[in-house]
Amino acid sequence: MEVLSERSSRVVAYAKLHRASVRRAEGRFLVEGANSVESALATGRAERILVREGDVDRFAVLVDSALANGLSVEVLSERAVAKLTEATTAPGVFAICPLLDRPLSAVLDASPGLLAVAVEPREPGNLGTLVRCADAMGADAVVVLGDSVDPHNGKCVRSSAGSVFHVPIVRERDVEAGLTSIGAAGISVLATAADGELSLDDADAVLGARCAWLFGNEAHGLDDAVARRADHRVSIPIHGRAESLNLAAAAAICLYASARVRASGPARDAR
Repeated sequence: MEVLSERSSRVVAYAKLHRASVRRAEGRFLVEGANSVESALATGRAERILVREGDVDRFAVLVDSALANGLSVEVLSERAVAKLTEATTAPGVFAICPLLDRPLSAVLDASPGLLAVAVEPREPGNLGTLVRCADAMGADAVVVLGDSVDPHNGKCVRSSAGSVFHVPIVRERDVEAGLTSIGAAGISVLATAADGELSLDDADAVLGARCAWLFGNEAHGLDDAVARRADHRVSIPIHGRAESLNLAAAAAICLYASARVRASGPARDAR
């Protein structure tokens, strides 16, 4: 196979996908790492695979899978990989994929039972971790509201460990419109709050119904106006001396609580 150098027009074009504006214009994004590439292939989302010249044998399973599905496989020089990678240590395998965004209306039409709603997240690693957690806990979608980091950002995709391909992702820039649509679909909106009127330990009746958890960004949490839109403000019991929990920890606890109730009760069958 031809080995593409860092000066190849294709490599130059792929490198531009690190910019959100280019991703939006072209409708595609760059995926890096074996986990993410494997998930892209398994879900039929990969358009082509790129692999470092010295790693063709190492990633033979991925290469063979791509070829078996009629995808192009392109071989990269070491310098071409360095041009494309954003990781500290380049894994040496990439995929080009179409953007994953889905309309909120399409997700709501499917009568979701559990949504993870990120309100204006700005840190890509945190959003990727939330997507991964939502996937693990069986959430029906992740909804990203407001002025946020792009879920197709390389760090976000890597932090999700492939989960961006497993759980639907919605982007809605109008926070008010997004929350209104979720509420109109008959889904209870829950927000965490230290002074919440409902303890998570006592929330099974609420969690057994269709619900959407709101999570704010690390720096500012949820805006007061957004928090007031919640049907229930839920406090997470803290039994030690920690003052609070970060976004990832709070999301994991809340989504697990919902997953536990959904798995043990009839609400899951009613979806």
